[in-house]
Amino acid sequence: MKDFAAIDFETANWELSSVCSVGIVVVRDGCVAEKFYELIKPEPEWYAYWNTRVHGLTLRDTCDALTFDKVWSKAEHLLDGLPLVAHNSAFDERCLRSAFRTYGMTYPDYRFHCTCRAARIKIPKHVVPNYKLHTVAAYCGFDLSNHHHALSDAEACAAIAIRIL
Repeated sequence: MKDFAAIDFETANWELSSVCSVGIVVVRDGCVAEKFYELIKPEPEWYAYWNTRVHGLTLRDTCDALTFDKVWSKAEHLLDGLPLVAHNSAFDERCLRSAFRTYGMTYPDYRFHCTCRAARIKIPKHVVPNYKLHTVAAYCGFDLSNHHHALSDAEACAAIAIRIL
């Protein structure tokens, strides 16, 4: 796959609609062509302790951010016709569908591909200790030093997809 968009969401709490940041990396002809990152005012607008502990974002970070529908209107042109790639894509797809539903938006049936599933198929189990994003990224030569930042995770996912998809 040479043309795709790697995507990652972080959530404020356990509600899938509570996306609080998005990172998108557009790959064209096997090369990174464009990057997009934005904080999002989550819905519902509260932060669970464990989510903040993972990604470091708090209500203070997103209180003045745009809502998902407005952020998506800025980003959706980047995805036009491209398949989406995510690590553990089921989570990101569920977040996207949930946010669309929360804001009464028509979901355009994005096609998702999963780098975690692909890694389990293409990378032998004895070569890596697990198939977590940072582990597979390191195997593919990507230093994910800012793990759980949506853009960094999308960049790692793009690097994995370029290498193994």
